[in-house]
Order: sequence, then C-alpha cells, then structure tokens
Amino acid sequence: MARSVWKGPFVDGYLLAKAEAAKASARNEIIKIWSRRSTILPQFVGLTFGVYNGHKFLPVQVNENMVGHKFGEFSPTRTFSGHAADKKARRG
Repeated sequence: MARSVWKGPFVDGYLLAKAEAAKASARNEIIKIWSRRSTILPQFVGLTFGVYNGHKFLPVQVNENMVGHKFGEFSPTRTFSGHAADKKARRG
C-alpha cells in the first residue's frame, strides 16, 4: 500500500543531511546508510550510497530513473543459489 500523497515521501532526517554535505564537498565518496525504507529524492541523483543489506554495504549509484523508489529495492538481502533440481539435471 502506498503512502498518502499529502504526507509526502518518507526520508530519514540524517540521510538528507549526509546527502547535502556530500553535494557541498563535491567529493565522490560512498555515503553509508542503513535506511532501506527511505525514498530516493531528486536531490540524491548523482550520489553513490552504500545501502546495508544486513551483511555488507552494497554501492548504489543513483540516477534519474530511481527517483520515487526505495533504497532497499536496489540492495537485495537474499542471494539465490539456484534450485536443487538444477544440479541433478546438469550432471546427467
């Protein structure tokens, strides 16, 4: 279910502060964040975020097509190793 339009997009406060500081410094470094629930805003375009997936920080380069999505969508938490039946089919 989507968030109400009158509330606006959800973004953690510390995330906005980190993004503004990174834009002001003009250095291309990864901003480590834990907030997978935050919405990507147009101010974040061009920045690189290290989104925590529970194990490590995965780098996410934000572009125009990602605006409106959540950070968690671009940092998968599970690794798919394949089905058990596939291994048997390849052997025989």
